[in-house]
Amino acid sequence: MSSEFKGSISVPQNASLWTKFFKFLGPGLLVSVGYMDPGNWATDIEAGSRFGHLLLSVVLFSSLGAIALQYLSLKLGIASGMDLAVASRNNYGKKTNLTQWFLAEIAIIATDIAEVLGSALAFKLLFGCSLLVGVAITALDTFLVLAFAGKGFRKIEAIILGLVMTIGICFFIELVFVKPDFISVLHGYVPRFDLLRDKQSWYLAIGIIGATIMPHNLYLHSAIVQTRKVGITEQEKRQAIKFSTLDTLGSLGLAFLVNSAILVLAASAFHRSGHYDVADIQDAYHLLEPIVGTWLAPVLFAVALLASGQSSTFTGTLAGQVILEGYLNLKLSAWKVRLITRSLALIPAFLGVWLLGDDSTGTLIVITQVILGLQLPFAIYPLVKFTSDRSMMGPFVNSLPIKVICWSIFAAISLANIWLIVHLLK
Repeated sequence: MSSEFKGSISVPQNASLWTKFFKFLGPGLLVSVGYMDPGNWATDIEAGSRFGHLLLSVVLFSSLGAIALQYLSLKLGIASGMDLAVASRNNYGKKTNLTQWFLAEIAIIATDIAEVLGSALAFKLLFGCSLLVGVAITALDTFLVLAFAGKGFRKIEAIILGLVMTIGICFFIELVFVKPDFISVLHGYVPRFDLLRDKQSWYLAIGIIGATIMPHNLYLHSAIVQTRKVGITEQEKRQAIKFSTLDTLGSLGLAFLVNSAILVLAASAFHRSGHYDVADIQDAYHLLEPIVGTWLAPVLFAVALLASGQSSTFTGTLAGQVILEGYLNLKLSAWKVRLITRSLALIPAFLGVWLLGDDSTGTLIVITQVILGLQLPFAIYPLVKFTSDRSMMGPFVNSLPIKVICWSIFAAISLANIWLIVHLLK
């Protein structure tokens, strides 16, 4: 995030509570975009198709874990005045910082590959172009970022709100079409540990976690909460943390509903009709009309996919700026960050589609989400460590229950990654 946005939105201390609360709404929404991007679509569709509603419990617990970690992220930004990347640069040596920066960049590129493939597929489904042409069109969204980069942070938040509302409305209508069994949906939120013995369900579970708790969001959130200009007293910071937490709860709650809706749609439309092997987004698109019985279902699906990919473009650019400025103290404008990141994403996206064909989209996107899951511990560890440091956080240091919860999340994700790597190497 460009430093020009820091403190760009003033919060009058003599304003009413509702006015202050409204001023703090926005950062959580930008972060929530990462929880409903095309990467989530691929993992949720395959999970719903193969296992019905059974992996909804993974969506639920990964969403709860995301809320806990995003809370630490916003608290770090407000209490210390530093984002996660800057805090790492100030507390670690050069080699550690370069390693952390490299891993964070891999996460950004993996995220962008999913956005490229998702947006390209949406163009193909809506306009009938080839997937490779769709990938080329996504290169042009750099100009979209350029067009809005100088409009102010509040304008960016408004654009994201419009795109998120588009996604939510589309999926609400889709669920009306498919008429899910809500008793089965509720049962899906109850953990089924016997599923963990299945290698494919474990692989998808890691993908869902990587698509839900995204490494770049931890960097992004700690930076964009600083767009609000708050006071320096403990009371003012405490109020800012409270309002930002409410913003995060509401926004990630919406993202949880969208993720659940994608999986429920796949379970209700595909698994229930005996289509257990729908692992690709475009397969889902083509099956929706004959199964649901209306041409509108696949159109809404593709429109929501396009909105998902485009909204992620903005947040990916902002996160790229945060990481470059924080770790390397390198200040680049939004269009340069977008150009570099999108170029690095286009190459593997082109090669993947060219070598594996148009039907490989779902597989490629799921791979990117697994990569994100493997990167997570390297972002979670410093976040929990810094927010547990009283010299950095002062009175806002993590309480013992928060430490236990967040270190448990770190341990669980790390162990799951180790398990996955061991089984993939067999």
